[in-house]
Amino acid sequence: MMRPASNPARDCGLTALDRGKGPVVVLAHSYLWDAEMWRPQIEALSCHYRVIVPNLWGHGDAGPLPRDVTDLRSVAQRHLALFDRLGISRFAFVGHSTGAMWGAELACMAPGRVTALALLDSFVAPEPDDGRARYFAMLDEIAGAGMIPDRVLAAVVPYFFSPGFSATMPEAPALFRTKLANWDRTRLLDTIVPLGRMIFGRSDALTELVSHDIPALVMTGTDDYPRPVHEGRRMAHALGCRFVALPGVGHMSTIEAPETINALFLEFLEKAFCDQDRSADAPASRPTRRRARMSSLITSVALS
Repeated sequence: MMRPASNPARDCGLTALDRGKGPVVVLAHSYLWDAEMWRPQIEALSCHYRVIVPNLWGHGDAGPLPRDVTDLRSVAQRHLALFDRLGISRFAFVGHSTGAMWGAELACMAPGRVTALALLDSFVAPEPDDGRARYFAMLDEIAGAGMIPDRVLAAVVPYFFSPGFSATMPEAPALFRTKLANWDRTRLLDTIVPLGRMIFGRSDALTELVSHDIPALVMTGTDDYPRPVHEGRRMAHALGCRFVALPGVGHMSTIEAPETINALFLEFLEKAFCDQDRSADAPASRPTRRRARMSSLITSVALS
C-alpha cells in the first residue's frame, strides 16, 4: 500500500512505500515510471530488509515539483530530508535510470550514509550531446503541445523495452503508451517537463563519486537503447566495481528480468551489509576497499 511517508506539505509532496524490517534499502524509480516498477524487488527484498520506495514528484501519487528544486542535487537533498524524517541514518541505495542519477548525487553529498550503491540501466556522467539534443527537442514538443504527441509516443515507448520482451509481452508497452498519452496536462507541464530538463541536462556526478569508497554494482541490459552497455562498463571501470551485462534485456530490467535482478540484489546487499558490520571495528589505517580491489575487480560479467 502506498502512503505518504510523512506530512506531504512539509515533504513537498513526496510519498514513499515503506515495507519490511531490518537494514534499510532505498529503491529509486525511473523517469516516467513510479514505485510500482519495483514490485518484484519489493516482494523479494522486504523479507530481509526495510524497503523504502519514494515516488518522485509528478509520479505515482506524489505532488508537484517544488519551485526551488532545480537540479538533481536538489532532488537528492529533498530525499535526504525525507529519510531524516523517517528516522533513517544509513541505507543501501538502488537506483534505476533517473533514480540512479540523483542517487549518485546523494551518495556524493552524504557518502557516510550510503552503505552500498547499485546503479541499474543508468549513466551518471553528463548526457551525451546527441541524446541531450534529442530529448530536449522532445521536451520542447511536449511543452508546446501540452501533451505527449503521438510522434513522441511512437519514439519513446520502444526505448523502454527490448524487442524480445515487446514481442512476447505486447501488453506492457501498450499499457505504458496509454499511461503516457493520458498524463494529466498540469502535472506534465509543471513537473514532468522540468524534471526531464534536469535529467538530460544533468552535471557530472561520476567524477566526484569515484572519490568515495562506497561498495558499488553496475548493471545494464544488452538491449537497453537509451543507456547502452558501454556506458555501464565505463561507470564500473571508474568505480572499480563489478559490471553485469544482462543479455537480451531492455531498459526496464526490473520488469523484464525480475528473478535475475532479485538474485543479484540479494547477493550484493548481503555482502555489503556484512562488510559494513565487519569494518566497524577494523583499523582506520586499512586500505580502502576500492584501492584493494582496483586491480582485480574491474570486470565485465555477462550472465547466461
